[in-house]
Amino acid sequence: MAPLKFCANISWLFTELPDFSQRIYAAASAGFRAVEAAWLYESDLEELQRAREATGVEVVLINTPPGDIKRGDLGLGAVPGREAEFRRGLDLALKYARALDCKRIHLMAGRVPEGSHRTEVAKEMEAIFVQNLNYAADIFSKEGITGLIEPINTRMTDPRYFLDSPHQAAAILEKVGKPNIKLQMDIFHWQIMDGNLTWNIHKYLPIIGHVQIAQVPGRNEPDSDGELNYRYLFNTLENLHYQGYVGCEYKPLGSTEEGLGWMKECFKE
Repeated sequence: MAPLKFCANISWLFTELPDFSQRIYAAASAGFRAVEAAWLYESDLEELQRAREATGVEVVLINTPPGDIKRGDLGLGAVPGREAEFRRGLDLALKYARALDCKRIHLMAGRVPEGSHRTEVAKEMEAIFVQNLNYAADIFSKEGITGLIEPINTRMTDPRYFLDSPHQAAAILEKVGKPNIKLQMDIFHWQIMDGNLTWNIHKYLPIIGHVQIAQVPGRNEPDSDGELNYRYLFNTLENLHYQGYVGCEYKPLGSTEEGLGWMKECFKE
């Protein structure tokens, strides 16, 4: 049984350092062999390439651009009337993914438009999302890239995010029907929205392409005080032969390095 593979989310970890390329070096020094990030688009791409090549660290996941943050965007994949912008953002994500040899892109769904009720726009947004995911799948198939969709909880994190549960995501993936578009399981969000983690992991593992972790409710280190027993959850993933990466997307309680002891502690007998 192969041990789990962890990657550092450098949008959340090593934030003591201002530059993403510096964080790649820091992650490598801390023992990570892989990193992921939300948005790298304000970073110098050549600097990121140099850091990746110098450290040998794999870049395993990036997000599509959020859109216009001042306008309140958090992705555009399911947002009505923004299809052209979604495609431009996808082109930018592909540029970075190619340069960094990154094989996974999280296709962010986006928020329910302000002033709209979720139930009123759900069918339209789902149809747009399915259309955009099919478009992305066809492009990704030529690049050897896997697209991911991630439910984000609407109770603590983002009340207007369109994709909010694993069940909704699975239904959308079934409509897309492309093997290179998969489910991103952020255990933090899944616990808040649905719980039933053991059942949900067993049910959805065949379509899960990436996992992320944080304790609930504080979104801190997995071994911090909270609802979740990560030793049990890690054992569950190992016993089910999960082969992908586990992204460390949490807020360190202190410095990043001081909080990394959990990676050894969780596997002690």
